[in-house]
Amino acid sequence: MAGLLSLHCVASLKKSGSLIHFRSAGLGVYMRHYSSKKASSSSSSEYLHQSVVPSMHYQKSLPRLPIPKLEDTIRRYLAAQKPLLDDDQFRTTEKLAQDFQNGAGKQLHEELVAQDKNNKHTSYISAPWFDMYLSSRDSVVLNFNPFMSFNPDPKIEYNDQLLRATNMVCSAVRFMKTLRAGLLEPEVFHLNPVKSDTDSFKNFIRWVPSSLSWYGAYMVNAYPLDMSQYFRLFNSTRIPKHGRDELFTDEKGRHLLVMRKGNMYVFDIIDRDGNLVKPAEIQSHLKYILSDSTPAPAFPLSVLTSENRDVWAGLRDKLIGAGNAEDLRVVDSALFCLCLDDESMRDHIHISHNMLHGNGCNRWYDKSFSLIVTKDGQAAINFEHSWGDGVAVLRFQNEVFKDTTEKPLVHPGSAAAAVDSASAVRRLQFKLNKELENGIQKAKENIDSAVSKLTIDAMEFKRGGKEQLKKNRLSPDAIAQLAFQMGFLRQYGQTVATYESCSTAAFKHGRTETIRPATVQTKKCSHAFVQQPGKHSVAELQAMLDECSKYHGQLTKEAAMGQGFDRHLFAMRYLAASKGQALPSLYTDPAYAAINHNILSTSTLTSPAVSLGGFAPVVPDGFGVGYGIHDNWIGCNVSSYPARNVHEFLQCVHKSLEDIFTVLDGKPLS
Repeated sequence: MAGLLSLHCVASLKKSGSLIHFRSAGLGVYMRHYSSKKASSSSSSEYLHQSVVPSMHYQKSLPRLPIPKLEDTIRRYLAAQKPLLDDDQFRTTEKLAQDFQNGAGKQLHEELVAQDKNNKHTSYISAPWFDMYLSSRDSVVLNFNPFMSFNPDPKIEYNDQLLRATNMVCSAVRFMKTLRAGLLEPEVFHLNPVKSDTDSFKNFIRWVPSSLSWYGAYMVNAYPLDMSQYFRLFNSTRIPKHGRDELFTDEKGRHLLVMRKGNMYVFDIIDRDGNLVKPAEIQSHLKYILSDSTPAPAFPLSVLTSENRDVWAGLRDKLIGAGNAEDLRVVDSALFCLCLDDESMRDHIHISHNMLHGNGCNRWYDKSFSLIVTKDGQAAINFEHSWGDGVAVLRFQNEVFKDTTEKPLVHPGSAAAAVDSASAVRRLQFKLNKELENGIQKAKENIDSAVSKLTIDAMEFKRGGKEQLKKNRLSPDAIAQLAFQMGFLRQYGQTVATYESCSTAAFKHGRTETIRPATVQTKKCSHAFVQQPGKHSVAELQAMLDECSKYHGQLTKEAAMGQGFDRHLFAMRYLAASKGQALPSLYTDPAYAAINHNILSTSTLTSPAVSLGGFAPVVPDGFGVGYGIHDNWIGCNVSSYPARNVHEFLQCVHKSLEDIFTVLDGKPLS
């Protein structure tokens, strides 16, 4: 069935030009044809809506993530290596890859397939991928946690910090309750919404047993997505442990963790009957916290969550030893973390720095997500990445934005409830000894040093966007990626390893697959535009753009169907390492290290709820490229460390887009 799905889905995608991508190592999310038509609204303020199709209706029958054929993986790997290597290097890598295919790789592939057959409840990538994240000892700040900022509420007066925070907390609880009651509309990717995103289809599919429901959706060209990560959104925290962290979830927690000025507070937002506490009471409690005159702590405990994971694990053990176990448990089991910042934002760059990292004192980076609301009502989500890939977070963000803007529960002029917030709100007070104080001080120095090296800049290209590119029958994503290749070539004179992630959420426990946007085609096209603009006719340049677009489209479709090469090679390497075997020479080849040293790490995001997203580079000499392709403009939000010049890179990308649109207008390059 998965084979049929691949062929059918590719054919459909060819017709519609639709796809979904998500990036794993940083941000990740891009959706087209996202179903905005939600289930019937509930009269009850407890739920966002009441879906007639149960939330997890499709989960049982989702197709399994395929393991590609070994020969396909090697062929795709070599095609991706070709633009990055000279002829001699390529010959060496080709020989190692062929030896792997006929020798050690053949055996590892067979073992992986056998192991996968014995674990039909999951996917072959799920356990190794969790392990990769949780075993990393690097700080989660900059290395893993991305951010996505909300658009402002269109009604300006609702962007007040207290109002917006109250409404967002209430909507978050409504989302959680809708999800846990099984009433949240299932996440479905509609290729033909006219047929599948309808009441009549939903009323039919709800009666199809869940073991068969996926096939029913497939018949009308709709692809349900895996929702196994959603339960980790709430009451969840990454706990530091020596060697490998753990994910902790306690669904019994009814309280919210609030941070302000580095002080930590908790109060219940769900009552004993499981209902949302009255919005006016939540408003009253948040107002109390915002007016609390307690000074910022000299040793803000939360900065420890930005430390190296082994260092933090050791200090956490000492915190527990000093008598803080109960308060740590309260932090870990909180529904989520709300960070109330006392600063107002100057511009988009300030927002990016504040939401991506801040100063470390007013965040608990280990919570599954933190909702940040600044003094001037700017809001964003910063999320821990090991538990999920952004699919669940984006859905949550879209629903919260829709709910707070369309059905806010508190309003300008709403009186906060006359309740005793002083007794309802508890400020957590941790017992610290000298060793812990020194650890906090060191952690603060470390985060200050790390974030001081990060530069973020943004660019908007206003001459055209999705509409014009589609008129020219070009993939908008392919052209944006080509502009990054051209921009880097113009700035540094080379083609380098590039990463774009694609969600494999169409499969049970799918995570992500990598699209490799640096190709033989983009290299040829970039050289023509950048280094020999006068040598080629407009028609020749247009043909090259077309070639790049078609090949990028093919790579995207393959990745979405679980037919990339990165995860397959990763899983075989993980298998060899877990058995204590010596790594096959394909993995010790410098070219393998180089293609996984992703200098251009890219992620795209467009959503009605999201203003911008961002993440740090994944290597010291890299760029972290967040971008959005809108109907008539293209935006980029890019980060770098001192090894690269982000301002110049964006100028080069802008120039590349100018050149591409000039050629599309039928004009020669000057």
